[in-house]
Amino acid sequence: MSAQWVAGNVRAKALLNRRIGIARARELAGSPSLAAAQRALADSPYRRTVAVGQLLEESEYGLGAVLLWQLRVLAGWQPRAGAGAIRLLAGGFEVANVCSHARMLSGAAPERSFEAGALSIAWSRLRETTSLTELRRGLAQSAWGDPGGDSPSDIAVGVQLGWAHLVATGVPEAADWAVGAAALLVARHRLVEHRGLTDAAGRVAARLLGATAVSAADLPAFAAGLPARAGWALTGVASIEDLWRAEFQWWTTVDQAGQALLRHPRFDAAVPIGAVAVLAADTWRCRAALQLAAGGGAPIEVYDALV
Repeated sequence: MSAQWVAGNVRAKALLNRRIGIARARELAGSPSLAAAQRALADSPYRRTVAVGQLLEESEYGLGAVLLWQLRVLAGWQPRAGAGAIRLLAGGFEVANVCSHARMLSGAAPERSFEAGALSIAWSRLRETTSLTELRRGLAQSAWGDPGGDSPSDIAVGVQLGWAHLVATGVPEAADWAVGAAALLVARHRLVEHRGLTDAAGRVAARLLGATAVSAADLPAFAAGLPARAGWALTGVASIEDLWRAEFQWWTTVDQAGQALLRHPRFDAAVPIGAVAVLAADTWRCRAALQLAAGGGAPIEVYDALV
């Protein structure tokens, strides 16, 4: 046990005070408008990035920016191994950057990118690309791997699967979360959107989920072909129409698993990784609440059914 692990674990638990919590998120979800919900966050950890009058997507960006800052602070307190794990978990922000950059290169309006600093994986190089072909080539030469195509959709699926593979192989405590997320991604892409995977993406998916599941023609066959470490994500999903609910339940499971890691008795990577999961789930709940508020608010029963 090193002093840096002790300091990193203590800092991780201290950051948990930066949550709004389940009860307050439920209150936000019942706000009569987005402005009312934004106003209610004025004394929260999100007060510097969420303001009354913002568009929903601006507030959603603000929530993510706060989480990313928390991860940057947390990583700075960890020894090399802990910081490396947090860097991989924070890869979702670089995924978001790559996806928005691909959309921009295809003609969409530019979007704000997240600044990950030392947690960046390859964004400093990828952001300089000026065409989809160049972006794909840059990804292929990085830890993200070749997405197998240069359309925005192919790139989005490729980097999401690449992230799942990085976490599954580099962060043992979070491996099942990553593989479960990959199962939901592939199910949605192939069975809901009826799109095929590129050869490169298919190979990554097969390593994570097994070739039988990846080639399945329907949801029952897909679920039956998944290994146990991925199949949990589809528990209770009887039809394609229920798949959206599994994506919400994924967050609940990750939050609970993160809470369990926070009770880990040793000073190592478990507590910081648990903190990342719990902080991310809190941000996600807040985001879901803002979306409901933007639609005029929702009865508490609706929010509870979602989260």
